[in-house]
Amino acid sequence: MILEGKIWRYGDNVDTDVIIPARYLNTSNPEELASHCMEDIDTTFVGAVRAGDIIVAGRNFGCGSSREHAPVAIKASGISCVVADSFARIFYRNAINIGLPLLEIGEVVGRISAGDYLSIDTTAGTVKNVTTGEVFQAPPLPPFVQEIVRAGGLINLLKEARP
Repeated sequence: MILEGKIWRYGDNVDTDVIIPARYLNTSNPEELASHCMEDIDTTFVGAVRAGDIIVAGRNFGCGSSREHAPVAIKASGISCVVADSFARIFYRNAINIGLPLLEIGEVVGRISAGDYLSIDTTAGTVKNVTTGEVFQAPPLPPFVQEIVRAGGLINLLKEARP
């Protein structure tokens, strides 16, 4: 799968409370969650994010509580992929479960800046910074994860498999 978009850049240890603040957890509606995504760390995000944009972050993205609301808010906001140095494990699994692809590229993530444009091949694991011409390698998404992402999430994949 090829994904292309403008970069929204964040640092290390972006936790689920800044991805979707706890005061909005009284809903599970994806559009409502998206309307508050990242607002405590970036007040410009909600008004300027576009479908296909990509979040790039440092170490331990998605740390904090295990709530599924955080990856739901990110995906519903239009973000097509998150690339980071590393992810909190529960966030990683929650994101895959809803069909939000994530790629870990390690410390070279520091060479990608806000506003850059990326082209990502999730099958090959390549992350090309179109702005600078640099290409980074991530472990490609395993075939079963690619199927979950293609289906739009694990539940959708399971529904497709039902006779």
